[in-house]
Amino acid sequence: MSYLVIGSGSIGKRHHDNLAKLGADSRLIPWRGIDLWDLRRALKEATGAVIATATDVRFDLISMAAEENVPLYIEKPLAFRTPDVAAIFDATSGIADRSVLGYMMRYHPAFRAVHADLPELYGFTMQIGHDVRQWRQNWRFADSYAAKPEGGGVLLDLCHELDMASCLVGDLEVTGVDCTGHTDFPGVDFATRVSLGGTANGTVAMDYLSPVFVRSMTLEGRETRIDLDLLACTEERWGVSKGDVRTYDFERNDMFLDLMRDFMALAEGRAPSDNPLLPRLDRCRQSVNLIASAWEKREFRNSIDGGFE
Repeated sequence: MSYLVIGSGSIGKRHHDNLAKLGADSRLIPWRGIDLWDLRRALKEATGAVIATATDVRFDLISMAAEENVPLYIEKPLAFRTPDVAAIFDATSGIADRSVLGYMMRYHPAFRAVHADLPELYGFTMQIGHDVRQWRQNWRFADSYAAKPEGGGVLLDLCHELDMASCLVGDLEVTGVDCTGHTDFPGVDFATRVSLGGTANGTVAMDYLSPVFVRSMTLEGRETRIDLDLLACTEERWGVSKGDVRTYDFERNDMFLDLMRDFMALAEGRAPSDNPLLPRLDRCRQSVNLIASAWEKREFRNSIDGGFE
């Protein structure tokens, strides 16, 4: 079985390596200088394709693969405007049930455990923050996709938390999006707080600035409170009397591998895993619309300067 990975940045290389680990023949195709005629010929022979380019250049690639009936693994976010979401779902109608979105956090063992045993919620808070300059060696923010006003910024880059909120609560409405910008990067959000309303009300906070890496959530129910640390992979449940702490085995790349296995199964006509959160494209529209709606509703309240040359 042969797969194409389009986009040779860090995430594209990860997918390429993981396909090889899973025994697949994978071809890594850089986006810069891509030959679209060669790509179309390659798609005709491909079992599946991974789209790992910047978000703002994906539509033509997605459409081309759909025209060739090639299932897709599309990195998140799918799109950042609701009309673009609609256009992509129209274009992929024939392959959506064999394609996936890169919501690998749906395979996080602690998150899966909480989803499987979730109390009725009335509130939630989620937080992810990390100084973006510490993410990778020999990497400059100003040269990256993250620095683009169209398709960059922390809300899109770290949108897994919005997807997880959608998984836990269901239908949510964006009621406000407050952003901190940067004087050197107009239109790029560096710290964002999204307010959400639905059967449970909550906030999702994300930033490029925190000197300490944090990724956590608190889920509030009338009988149970759950504190989830997604880095330590621990879950603490608080009831009437005391807390109960559970720790799960966790290796970050396992989430990528598990999602890739499921994508390969779908692309090859085999049964995927029993993960009820499997991010099959045709089942992700609610989450995708939530992310696009949040991006469209951003309001820049203040800004920082310096430090991100």
